[in-house]
Amino acid sequence: MNSHIENPDVVLIGSGVMSANLGALLRRLDPALRIQVYEAADELAYESSNGWNNAGTGHAGICELSYTPTREPDGTVNVKKLIDIFQEFEQSLQFWGHAIASGMIAQPKEFINPVQHISFVHGAEQVEFLRDRHAGMAAHHFFAPMEFSTDRAKIGAWAPLLTEGRDPAVPIAATKMDGGTDVNFGVVSRKLLGWLADQAGCGVAAGHKVVGLHRAAEDVGRGLRTPPAWEVTARELKTGSERTVHAKFVFVGAGGGSLALLQLAGLPEAKGLGGFPIGGHWLVCEDPAIVSRHQAKVYGQNLPEAPTMAVPHLDQRILDGKKTLLFGPFAAWTTRFLHRTGSWTDLPATVKPHNLGTLLKIAATNFPLVRYLLQQGTQSMEDRMRVMRIFYPNAQAKDWKLVDGGIRVQAIKKTDGEAGIVHFGTEVLTSADKSLSALLGASPGASVSVNIVLEVIKQCFPALLSGPRITEVVPTYGTDYRAPEKAAEFDKLATAARKQLELI
Repeated sequence: MNSHIENPDVVLIGSGVMSANLGALLRRLDPALRIQVYEAADELAYESSNGWNNAGTGHAGICELSYTPTREPDGTVNVKKLIDIFQEFEQSLQFWGHAIASGMIAQPKEFINPVQHISFVHGAEQVEFLRDRHAGMAAHHFFAPMEFSTDRAKIGAWAPLLTEGRDPAVPIAATKMDGGTDVNFGVVSRKLLGWLADQAGCGVAAGHKVVGLHRAAEDVGRGLRTPPAWEVTARELKTGSERTVHAKFVFVGAGGGSLALLQLAGLPEAKGLGGFPIGGHWLVCEDPAIVSRHQAKVYGQNLPEAPTMAVPHLDQRILDGKKTLLFGPFAAWTTRFLHRTGSWTDLPATVKPHNLGTLLKIAATNFPLVRYLLQQGTQSMEDRMRVMRIFYPNAQAKDWKLVDGGIRVQAIKKTDGEAGIVHFGTEVLTSADKSLSALLGASPGASVSVNIVLEVIKQCFPALLSGPRITEVVPTYGTDYRAPEKAAEFDKLATAARKQLELI
């Protein structure tokens, strides 16, 4: 896939799930928009969105204990974040369902499949925590079908690997909900970008690295519907040839490459911004006898000193039509920002006078985290198996292999440095004139990518959300379905999307 257009209205840098959803949404909302996508790698969506570089969890707040890490002062578990995330992920399902129903893309089982989501804990204190967490969640109509159990036989029926060989003296508990999903974000991205590339006035070019990103001169606006804000130069890596286009809006969805591009653009809002890269690995099992006995995504509590993005989980994955089991992630220290096209110089190259102080403060106040990353990267296979046996007591090293899990780069803001905190999340930075937005941070943003890019559209293309077309494309957009009186209406829309996606 390699096509170019002149004078695009929009340039998308990076071909991951954010750019794919933003490009498809923009074009669906305004069929006259001219859109150009540039991807540095020779294949689309093969960095963080690639199926092997993430767990593929459709993060709907169902099983992720890191979203409710502690109790409130009154002893209750605050589940507001879970409710919010559930509604945000629903927008992804709604748009993907529309894409299937409208013929934009086909064969949903190639990128999304149903799988039960389970939270699993052990020890009396954590059992009581999970019980109270379930009570708060099940009281809301989003999570009403969720089950809670401390019964080993019942938990074993849900996920046999969790209970076989486990010490009967240690109490355990689990919650289960059948509405979870396994998503191959790379495949859905490539499908959406394939549709975009087929639209008149749109282009998608892999193997093209953006090497120039500058404010456009005022006199280059002739021939465009509105004067362009940005001059974008892309270099074809195989030949070295370059081409320059002008666009009124640029979205930087380049994953680990976003920080360097923001620095290249000289955006004032990016002053003081640094990057904190974290490598990752998974343990993978492909033995059909084992894989067939675990049909769930099981999340536990994060380990001491581990970032929330490194919460361990034992997952069924469906990649290229084949079922496997994945356990991890195991983090590691790295200076690379991109897995496929990155270099050990990525981190040093982004250290500038304006962010040096921030990075030094983060390093000085987060030594336990740095030590954790170094320790994780030097673990033996047996060290990793000991962690897995918290979930799967009978696990044997011979059944598993270690694979690369990609790289996440968390943005470090000046305020983070002053507080000495590393925030692990996803956010979007937008220029004051709304002509450029950039994705920063780490997963699980892929799951709520549609919600995130709708916020970009709201800020930068607000007129596109004022007509009836948006509710055709994302039926739940613009209505808050968290209220109890909206339960029946929400269930109707949610059921329709899941039928379109062949989840039910």
